[in-house]
Amino acid sequence: MQPPAHRSRFRALVSAVCCAVLGAGLLAGAGGTATATSPAPEAAAVTPRAAGYKVVGYFTEWGTYDRRYYVKNIETSGSAARLTHINYAFGNVTGGKCAIGDSYAATERTYTAAESVDGVADTWDQPLRGTFNQLRELKKKHPGLRVLWSFGGWTWSSGFGEAARNPAAFAQSCYDLVENSRWKDVFDGIDIDWEYPNACGATCDTSGRAAFRNLMQAVRAKFGSGNLVTAAITADATAGGKIDAADYAGAAQYVDWYNPMTYDFFGAWDATGPTAPHSPLHSYSGIPKAGLYTSATIAKLKGLGIPAAKLLLGIGFYGRGWTGVTRSAPGGTATGPAAGTYEQGIEDYKVLRTKCPATGTVAGTAYAKCGGDWWSYDTPATIATKMTYKNQQGLGGTFFWELSGDTAGGELIKAID
Repeated sequence: MQPPAHRSRFRALVSAVCCAVLGAGLLAGAGGTATATSPAPEAAAVTPRAAGYKVVGYFTEWGTYDRRYYVKNIETSGSAARLTHINYAFGNVTGGKCAIGDSYAATERTYTAAESVDGVADTWDQPLRGTFNQLRELKKKHPGLRVLWSFGGWTWSSGFGEAARNPAAFAQSCYDLVENSRWKDVFDGIDIDWEYPNACGATCDTSGRAAFRNLMQAVRAKFGSGNLVTAAITADATAGGKIDAADYAGAAQYVDWYNPMTYDFFGAWDATGPTAPHSPLHSYSGIPKAGLYTSATIAKLKGLGIPAAKLLLGIGFYGRGWTGVTRSAPGGTATGPAAGTYEQGIEDYKVLRTKCPATGTVAGTAYAKCGGDWWSYDTPATIATKMTYKNQQGLGGTFFWELSGDTAGGELIKAID
């Protein structure tokens, strides 16, 4: 699969400062026609089990630049009151160690009173500024909120191969960074986003099937039981695919939970199509590749013996789209990626909801045809469908990529249980 939204958004930042990126529908729009699909076997009624309450949102380090999405927006949108955890993305992995990504954004940027969570301007001589200090202020308002520092992502995962050669040294470096005395009160643990162990992402890894398990074992040993240890993992449930390439079942004992990236299954990296929803909940007639849908991911991971309570359901707060499309239903041909605000073929939900409203649903998610463009994305209605599935499966909660894609009023996060 190509880099998803949270993997491929590499932005040139001011003054040569750069960041790494990660890089994962039942109500039609007015006048739209919903596509009828037969429920897949996984969609059949299941006896509800106790489902987890976790709501984990990614906050991007680089979003404070061109997006101008600050920690304050988490509060003013109402999202902070609904979140249980925030994953701060990303820290770098280089030289076999954890490293800070963009120190200016994280610890140095001076926030004005209007930009600050607490309404107080930063001073030049305060010990900690930047996003880290803003997260500290947010936690003061919401004492139950937990923050994890996420390392890796699409661009910075190439460093995990070297880290896997000495997991103990890697874990020590991460611990020393996360627990730095200047900001140790900000973070409650670590999230590992290795894309992908013993498989190909932006680069190909050949560390071996046991490498991920060994690395997570070392991280847990160093961080101990008093810190959270989580991991974002592949959603590729195809036979011989990325889930099969690493020992995710063996590593599960060392994590509090996994975030399977159940989005970006399809997109305009296949420039001529066929058009397909990037985050289908179930399979459907005409799906371009078997095994690339959310319920297949969850079924495969549970089939490996990973407890349902350690699996969170992934939601994308953005859409993927093509242009040059004449067919309204999925499966049409295209001429290339649709135009997006920051990158071709991808757009935030907050833009798409009015720019190209949903005209139909397929496989538990929405799609939209407007002019020659075709988009797929989740809406409040399709998220509600996915929450029903999450509860039926007894999953540990929900996570999403990423906070700035939602509306100013937090429309999508409100749809999450």
